[in-house]
Order: sequence, then structure tokens, then C-alpha cells
Amino acid sequence: MTPQKKADGRRSQADRRAQTRGALLEAAARGLSTYGYANLSLARVADEAGYTRGALYHLFANKEALALAVVEWVGETWNAEVGRPAMEEPDPVDALIALARGHAVYCRRDVAQVMMTLRIEFTGQDHPVGRAVTKAVERLGADCADLVAAGRAGGAIPPGPPPEMTASVFLCVVEAVGIELAGQAPYDTQLAERAVRGVLGLSPRAEPTTR
Repeated sequence: MTPQKKADGRRSQADRRAQTRGALLEAAARGLSTYGYANLSLARVADEAGYTRGALYHLFANKEALALAVVEWVGETWNAEVGRPAMEEPDPVDALIALARGHAVYCRRDVAQVMMTLRIEFTGQDHPVGRAVTKAVERLGADCADLVAAGRAGGAIPPGPPPEMTASVFLCVVEAVGIELAGQAPYDTQLAERAVRGVLGLSPRAEPTTR
């Protein structure tokens, strides 16, 4: 076999592994969103992804390892679709509004409630999965608090409660709208923006009248 064919074979194997891993992570994310960690069935995850339990255990040692990988995967997909595009907005208000609207769009997916479900389930527990979720939420809260502080420093956001407190309520509202209106476009994004404008103390944005 030539070196080129070997290289192609390795790439194909890597691609197949990545495809299997992605399918298992997405199935596990749906399972965690629906059943939570305690009731997650690895056999069901493998079956829904179209693979055997052996394939799952080849990639993930146990349920904890799978759940930790899901938390990382959801964080990566959320950052790619919502977080990074929002943070690239040069204006802090635009960034916060983009985050709220982007999260509403992300919540149209059936894996969007993973973080909330796990955070509630592991409240008050010292568990690796709970710690991973808490770390991700705290990091996002800090980023939002920085945006609130920057917006106030520039005069775009009026004075109010401490930035950390405002950011915490901002994220609660964003999450609540995403859950309540999941998939109900375009009202999900419209109401997400209206809600967070209120939290930030901003005037409502004029919207075109619909008939």
C-alpha cells in the first residue's frame, strides 16, 4: 500500500470515528435533555444513534465520561452558533441582544435544554458533571457582566444593579424565554429581545407591524 493510500485510510478511519462520536453525543444530549443524568440509558443512546453499546463504550468509558463530553460538545456548538458571533459585536448592547436572540434560535434544537436540566439535577451536589456545567455557566455570566459594565461605562446601558447581578438575571430571562418559546419562530427571538431590553433598562425597539 502506498503512503498516500495509508494516509487516506487513516483520514477515513478518523472521519468515521468523528461521525460515530458526533452521533452518540447528539443522541446523549437528547437523552439528557429528556431524562436527566440519573435516568439516562446508555443502551438507548447507542440505539438512537444507530450504533452498538460496544461502539459507545469504545469511545466513552462510562456514563459520566459521556455526560462530560456532552457538556463540552454542547458548549462548543453553542459558542460557535451563539457565543462567539455575539461577542464579535463591537457594541456591548448589540452583543447582549445578539446573544439573547441567538440563544432563542439555538433553543429550536432538541438538545438545547441539556445545561439547564443538568444544572437543576446536580444542584447542591459535588459531582464532576455538575461542576463542569457550573463552570460553563459562571464563565458566560462573567462575560455578560463585562458587557453590562462596558455598556454602562459608555452610556448605552443606564445605571442599575451591579453588573454581576444584572448579568445573572439577564441569563435567567434568556434561558426562560428559550424554554417557553422553543421553536416558535419568529416570536422566540422577538420576545427574547424585548425581555432582555427590560432587564438592561433599555427602551423597546420599534418593530414593524404584522398583519
